[in-house]
Formats: sequence, C-alpha cells, structure tokens
Amino acid sequence: MGAKTCTCLLLMIMQVLMLSSLVRFVQCQQGLENNNNNNGVNTTQLNDPAAVNQLTESLYQRLSTVTSDLIHSEIARRATFCITNPEDDWNRAFNFSQNLGFLSNCILTTQGDLPQRLCTAAELKFYFTNFIGTARSPKTFLNPNRNCNLTAWVSGCEPGWACSAGFNQPVDFTESDEIPPRNDDCRPCCEGFFCPQGLTCMIPCPLGSYCPLATYNGTTGLCDPYLYQLPSGKPNHTCGGANIWADVSRGGSMFCAAGSYCPTNTQEIPCASGHYCRMGSTAETRCYKLTSCDANTTRQNITQYGLMLIVTISVLLFIFYNCYEQVITIRGRRYARSREAAVKSVKENAQARARWLAAKDAVKKRAIELQSQVSRSFSLRNSIIRSEHVRILSQTEVVTDDYLHQYLSHNSSSSEHNDAASGRKETGAGYPPIQEIEESSDSSDGFNAETENQNQKRKLKTKHVRTNTQIFKYAYSQLEKEKAQLKQNRDHTLSGVISMVTNSETRTRPPIEIAFRDLIVTLKQKKKHLLRSVNGEIRPGRITALMGPSGAGKTTLLSALAGKTVGCSITGLVLINGKVETIRSYKKIVGFVPQDDIVHGNLTVEENIWFSANCRLPADLPKADKVLVVERVIESLGLQPVRDSLVGTVEKRGISGGQRKRVNVGLELVMEPSLLFLDEPTSGLDSSSSQLLLRALRREALEGVNICMVVHQPSYSLFKMFDDLILLAKGGLTVYHGRVRDVEEYFARLGINVPERINPPDYFIDVLEGMIKPNRSSGVSYEELPLRWMLHKGYPLPPDMQHNDSGLEGPVINVDSINQGNDAGSGPEQLSFCGEFWQNVKDKLEARCDVIQNNFLKSKDLSRRRTPSILLQYRHFLGRIAKQRLREARIQAIDYLILLLAGACLGLIAKSSDESFGAPGYTYTIIATSLLCKIAALRTFSLDKLQYRRERASGISSLAHFVAKDTVDHFNTLIKPLVYLSMFYFFSNPRSYFVDNYIVLVCLVYCVTGIAYALAIFLEPGSSQLCSVLLPVVLTLLSTQPKDSKFMRMLTNLCYPSWALEAFIVSNAKRYYGVWLIQRCGALLRNNYNLHHWGLCISLLMAAGAASRAVAFFGMLTLQKK
Repeated sequence: MGAKTCTCLLLMIMQVLMLSSLVRFVQCQQGLENNNNNNGVNTTQLNDPAAVNQLTESLYQRLSTVTSDLIHSEIARRATFCITNPEDDWNRAFNFSQNLGFLSNCILTTQGDLPQRLCTAAELKFYFTNFIGTARSPKTFLNPNRNCNLTAWVSGCEPGWACSAGFNQPVDFTESDEIPPRNDDCRPCCEGFFCPQGLTCMIPCPLGSYCPLATYNGTTGLCDPYLYQLPSGKPNHTCGGANIWADVSRGGSMFCAAGSYCPTNTQEIPCASGHYCRMGSTAETRCYKLTSCDANTTRQNITQYGLMLIVTISVLLFIFYNCYEQVITIRGRRYARSREAAVKSVKENAQARARWLAAKDAVKKRAIELQSQVSRSFSLRNSIIRSEHVRILSQTEVVTDDYLHQYLSHNSSSSEHNDAASGRKETGAGYPPIQEIEESSDSSDGFNAETENQNQKRKLKTKHVRTNTQIFKYAYSQLEKEKAQLKQNRDHTLSGVISMVTNSETRTRPPIEIAFRDLIVTLKQKKKHLLRSVNGEIRPGRITALMGPSGAGKTTLLSALAGKTVGCSITGLVLINGKVETIRSYKKIVGFVPQDDIVHGNLTVEENIWFSANCRLPADLPKADKVLVVERVIESLGLQPVRDSLVGTVEKRGISGGQRKRVNVGLELVMEPSLLFLDEPTSGLDSSSSQLLLRALRREALEGVNICMVVHQPSYSLFKMFDDLILLAKGGLTVYHGRVRDVEEYFARLGINVPERINPPDYFIDVLEGMIKPNRSSGVSYEELPLRWMLHKGYPLPPDMQHNDSGLEGPVINVDSINQGNDAGSGPEQLSFCGEFWQNVKDKLEARCDVIQNNFLKSKDLSRRRTPSILLQYRHFLGRIAKQRLREARIQAIDYLILLLAGACLGLIAKSSDESFGAPGYTYTIIATSLLCKIAALRTFSLDKLQYRRERASGISSLAHFVAKDTVDHFNTLIKPLVYLSMFYFFSNPRSYFVDNYIVLVCLVYCVTGIAYALAIFLEPGSSQLCSVLLPVVLTLLSTQPKDSKFMRMLTNLCYPSWALEAFIVSNAKRYYGVWLIQRCGALLRNNYNLHHWGLCISLLMAAGAASRAVAFFGMLTLQKK
C-alpha cells in the first residue's frame, strides 16, 4: 500500500477520533460569544469555578451527538482495518469524562479562547500526511503551509506553541481543504495538548499519554521531556507543551512511561507494589498470584506459571503414557494367561483321551486273545461264543466311552478351576508349546451329506464361545484335531481317509487355477525380453517350485502372474479358472510374500499377524475362528517361543533372521488365501526351518490353495516336498514344467543323468549356467534345452529359434506371432540424444500411468470375500499406530524437550517489543516450530513406506491408513504448542492472550505437519529433511520483506508464514489502544494487515494443512517403487 493510500486511510481514522474531541468546542463557542463584552471574555464568569465546570460539562455533553454521527459514518466504515470497534476505540483514546480538569485549566489559561486554537480537519490532514504517510522515511518537521513558511513564521510555529484565530474569525472545524489563518495571541501549548512544529494549532493528547509543560534543561539546552530546542534570536520564547504524537520511535516522549500509569494526560503516577504498568497504561494492573511485583514494575514475571504448566503437561503425559502402557501390558498378560490355561486344559484332555483309547485298545486285544483261546477249546460252540463275545465287547466299549466322558468332564471342570487359580497369580512366559501335546486320533464313524446343516452347527458351536479362555480352548482343540487328522493322512489309515472325506469342518478355499500361454514380458525402456514364450499352468492344491539360474526371470514370472509388474509390457494369454480375467479381481484372496522381509519392526510377532488377520479375513468370520487361524499360523510356522517378542529393526535387535522370514510368510498365510505367491521364502533359512515352512504350506495346499514359490537350490528332502516344478533358463525360456518326480526321467531321456550323491536341483541349475556340460553322447548343449522342451510339448517356436531346430526330432511349428521384429539379443534402435531423452520420458510417463491406472481404476471383485469396512480398518490402524507411538515414547520426549528449550531461548532473546508488537519473536517462533514439527512429522510416513506398499497391494485401505496416522499425530498437534508456549509466552510476556497464541500455533503446526507428510511421501529421506529445514526459513524471510510491489504482495500472500505472522501480530495489536492508536494503525498499514483478518488467517492455515494432506494422500496412491 502506497504512501497516498496510507495517508488517506489514517486521515479517515483521525477525523473520526480527533474531530469528535474538537467539534464539542465549536458547540460551546456560541455560549462564550454571548457573554462577550467589548470583544473580550467576561472574566468574572471565568473566575467562577462552578461556572467553568458547568461550561466544561455542557461542552462535553454536546460532544456525544456529534461523535455518534462520526463513528457511524462511511469514513469510519472504510477505516476498519485497524479499528475493531469505533466506539470502544474512541472511549479508550479520547473519553475524558472521568477527568475534564485539563479542559477547564486550558479554558482559564487561554481566557476562553480554546476553540479558536484547536486544529481543524485541514490541519489534521496536513499533519498526518507528513508524519504518518511518510512512515517509511519519517521526518520530524512539516512542510510549509499558510501560517508557517519562509516568509511568515510566528512563535506559534515553534514546537510546543500555538496561536489563536481570533474571536471574530469563524472557524469551520469540518473543513478539510483549507487551513484557516491563525496568527493571533501566540502562547505555549496548554497542558494535556500537543502543538506540532510548523502548525499554529493545538490537538488534545490521547489517553495513555503524559503531556505536561516542558521545562528548560540548561545542561543540554533542550526542553525536557520532549527534547526540542528553543528558537535562536527570541530570548522571550520559553518551552511550551508537547510537540508531536506519532509512533514510539519519534513521539515516545509523549507516551506514559513504563512503570507508571497516567489516569489523565496531565497526571503520571508511579506503579505501586504488587502491580505492574506497561508503557502507555491508563491504570495499574494487579499482578497474578505467585508472582512478585516491586514498585515501578514494567511487566510481571510469570515464568513460574510457565514452569507450572510444563510440569503439569509432563505429569499428564507421564501418567497417560504409563497408564496406556500398563493397560496394554495387563491386557497382554491376561490374554497370555487365558492362552496358557487353554493349552494346559487341551493337553490334559488329549493325554487323558490317549490313555483311555490305549486302555480301550488293550481291552479289545485281550478280548480277541480270549476269543482265540475259547475257540481252540470249544470248537463245537464256536458260533455261540462269537455272538456272546461281540455282545460283551460292545458292552465294554459302551462302559469305556461312558467312563471316558465322565473323566473328561471332570478334567474339564478341574482345568477351569486351575485356570481361575492361575488368573490370581502371574504366570511366566514358559507355557507348554503345542508340539508337546500328544497326538490322538479322532475318527468319525460316518459322514453327513448335508453340509449346510453341519455348517450351521459349527456356527452355533462358536456362537457361545465368548471369553478368551473359551476361545483358546476351542482353537487349540481344533488344532489338536487337525494334527491328529494329518497324522492319519500320513499313515494312510482307512479311518483317516474316511475322516478326511467326511470332515465338514475342514474349510476349503475358492479354487484359483492359472494357465499362461505364450507369455512374453518386455522391459519397455530397454526393449529387453525378460520372459519369452512361457507356457504352463499352476493348479490348486499343489505346490509349484519356480527355479532357475540368476537372471532367468523367476521373480519376473511370479510378478507377472501376480499382476505386479511395472514398466513392462506383457503379451500372451493369462487365464484364471479358464477365463480371461485380471488377477486384481481376486486381490482379496491372493497372497504375495515378497523377497524382502517387510514387517513392522516395532510390533511383536503376534501383533503383526493379528493386524493382517483383522484387516484381510472375512468381516463376518467369528472371533473364535480368527483366533484359530492366527494360532494355527503361529503354531505351524514354529513362532510360539517368540510370539510376544518385537520383530526388531536395524537399530534395535529383535528376533532372528529366520524367524523374521517366517513372520513375513505368516502375514499372508493368516488371510487364508486361495492363491499364494512366495518369492524365495526359504532364503536365509536352515534345513529344519525350511521344512517347517514347507509343512505349513503343505497343510495350506490340502485346503485347496494354489501355491507357487521361487526357490534357490533347495535340499533334496525339501525338493521332494514340491508337487510341480517350473525350470527356467537364462533369457526367460522354459526348460521344464511338470511334476517333480518326473524331472529326472525327462532329463535322462535327453542324456543328462544326475550323478550319485549329487542334489538334482543343484545339478540342473549348474547345467543351465553352463558350469557343467552334458555328455557328448547326448548331443545336447545347455543352450538347446529350451528348444528341446518346446519341441517335446509341441509349443510354438519363436522366430529366432526356428533355425536351430534342424536335426532335432519332433515337430516344428512356424509361428510369426511371437516377437515380431524384436529379438531378445538385439539391442534397441540407435536414437539421437533428444530422441533417447524423449523416449525415456515417455517410458516413465507410461509406467506412472500404469501405476495410477492400477490404483484408481477398480476392477470387478470376483473373490466373493467381504473384508472389514474402511471404518473398521481405521479402528485397527488406530490400535496399531498407538502401540507404535507408545514404543517411541523416548523419541517423543526428545521432541518435546527440544521444543521446550527452543521456547525458553527464543522467549529470553526476543522479548515482546511494543514498537513492533512482538513481530521479531513471532518470526522466530514460526521458523522454530515449523522446522522442528516438520522434521518430527517426516517420521510418520517415511519410515514404513515399504510396509504401506505391501498392505496396499494386499487390498488394505489406504484411506484408513492415512487418516489413522493423521489422527494419532493430532495428539502432537495439540501438545507441542503447549510445550513451546509454556516457555516462550511466559518468558516474552506479550500483551495478547495465551489462548489466542495457542490457537494460532495449533493451526500452524497442523499446516506444517501436512506439508511434512507431502515431503516425506514425494521425496527421499535426505531430500525431505533438507526441504523441511529450508522451507520455513526461506518462506518466513520472504513473508517479512516490504510489500512495495503488487508481485511481492501476491507472493507473500501465498506463504503460510505470512498468515501465521499476521494472526500473531493482530492478536497482539488488539491489546494496544489509546496513545498506541497511531502506532497500531501505522504498523498494520505498513505490513498490509487487518485486525479483522485473524479468523481468515486461521482458516487459511487450516485449509493449507488440509490441502497438503490431500496432496500427500494422492502421492501415496500414485507413487510406487519400481
């Protein structure tokens, strides 16, 4: 805003506030003239105190009507940028109704000539044009005017002096264009008024000022306290009154001194003990309790309240964190005790059942022996004895079963009693693992064809299972039955086969069969083939091993079948259950175990698995069945001993690498997939751990799960556990695809025989690597093995391989539809620099479009599984993130400590300055809080990007993930401003309210937290930290630059520090009034601020925070690691 606009606006304000105190004297002029005798004043009337007081009161009463019209005029409405309430501001600046003594004294001093000495609107305009409109280049003198110029310079033109216009000269105080002639009876300015140099009129001093008559200081030659000199060559000229009212830097001598208060503009009283008085105060303010204020105190020391606040916050945070931790710990212990009691009960039941079944078998065996003895002795009565024997045997079985039932019932009641007793004492972590439970058979005598009725019975069975102990008993009893069933299946007993067929409780998964024909995967940027003419299928209920040397395309094939390839073009045909469907339609029942162990290190093994179960299992699955699934996975993967241990991170040691690998697999097993892909799950595992993992996968295959996994050089025993094998050669060509038991026979027919004591998979991979050459008698080289397989299966040959088929047995099929014009070995076409650059940009854009299309274009859901809603997933995310934050309490405490120290240092260094309304301190506050809160907020999304990508790919809601993290971070958004202000506010002690500063700082932290989210998601950790440091400093310095040009104003208005700084300064400027009016309006004009924009600034900060969060969420959905 230019000087001209600044002048006009300030003139409007001063017309409202100053004319209101001048016009009243116009109203009384007629009364004085009516008492005029011989062009003079009736001195008898002026000598009567009662008459003077009555005259003063009448003048002030007449003022109210004129003031009411002025403060509601259009001029006042246009000047509201620095006036919140015109009536209130007028009362605080020029309401002299409490003490009109200075008016009466001036009337007596001027012999009733006071109205003729007061400045008109034109003189006010002239004054403020020079002193306020040129605020950027302030002057201490006025330009020449009608009364004071080079040719006419009367005594009234000197500072502190004024002249009269004469009783016979009418004065129009509302005239704003022409200055009236005023050269008569020049004398010193009255006490309570100020007379500028270069003007011959008087202006009343506002409230909060102290305007006594000046006294001459012989030492300095100045008129104290206003520090102006007497004119030379005028020995009779004395010191007058005040000479200037402007900002503190130029007119500070007129302000009521700090440590004193001025109830009127002619009285200054030292502040009493127990009170404090700021500069420009009209009354003393009582100090708060627990603070000490000596006499003449400028501001109270409220540091004690800051210390009390930080102690209160620390205690509350300590109680909150410890109580929350105790709640989680106690719940975990109770949960563990319930699990231990259930394990103990099931173990005892299994042991008892095994004993009685053994006794039952012994009785049967003894009965058979007796039968044989009796048959040899009494051969004639053989048939009769047999019938009697069968009857006795049946009775024995009935008695045995009844006794066993009674024993189990008694044992169950005793176990419940032991469970209650164990709940009263704390048990250790050494509970008996399930592996120690003796296996028993639970054969069925028949099966019921009505599966729906049995499913209803199963639901009714789990419906009444409510307590944790009951749930665990149900889960572990089911696990025991499953183990017995597996034992019977391994033994191939008749009862095991019948039980496997008739067991309706065995849940089968929806089958997914994948077939691929002529599958070709090409890297777009390099035009390189990663897979070529791959044909085959993977079927439900079978485990397929994907093997080959390094660079053969094993992971590429796995990613292509799982729909996870980025930056590649795929040709060929992929059929799902015989139909052309996208695998993303079955995302809810497809599991993918990545090669890297992507798990949450600050969660326990059980917490990781439970979160995956809660978010990916069917929403209508009963809790008992969820517990069964989780316990089955933990048991089958051998994770019982470490289920309550943290997984660990790079900085903090946790479970071993092999256990971490099994947790990585368990995250997918727990969601009960129908199709499971695993990328090198046995890498880093020893032989026993690998077999344990394969046994767990074998159990999944028995339920109809289609399993395909990449394996590197498995042992022979592990190799035999697979059903099918896909063997790839370098270049992405298939060498073998079939049953594992047939692979040696196939290679033997080609003349490649595995030597004795050599692991077959290792030998085959060495052959494909070219490290071992086949026998010369076979006539086959390792380069010809893919061609041999294609001819063996009758698959089409790629064009570049058709010239190698001469001399080979088998049909030759010429198909030109594969690899037209593109050979795997041929390099890309040579392009110019610009062409290559454009091609790279095009490929990256296509890859990004593929990611966006995969994330935003929803495919038809064919999985028939209803997973938990976004709201329910949000609840699970809240629980998980709260636990993670609790385990990061030390980091949170360090953040709070740094903010505390920053607030204390900045509060001591940048004391709240009255001249700038605390702008320097608030500027440092914006930089410090923005920087510290941004760096802390980077941890929210930068530390678990890989975990998020895995969860998003599995179908877990990204919205629930983002909103839950933001919700938990709101705790810091509310607490961190309190921690900072507890030091900064009570050390700097500004005039604004604590609540106003807290609201602004909360909105600022909310804004910068959202920006930090976007930086963490879009940038790498190093770059995001650098931007978090530079952005607050650069934007804040830019916001404090002078707004001289339109471009600069527009640029600063787009910076969030400028909104926060305006809100801080406005909240503080509202507390300055009276003599501070010019200072307030001038500062707001220079910075283009408005007192009514506080709410707008708060809204802009909140909107910026919300917009940055929206951008960050969009980045989460679109950005993906290659």
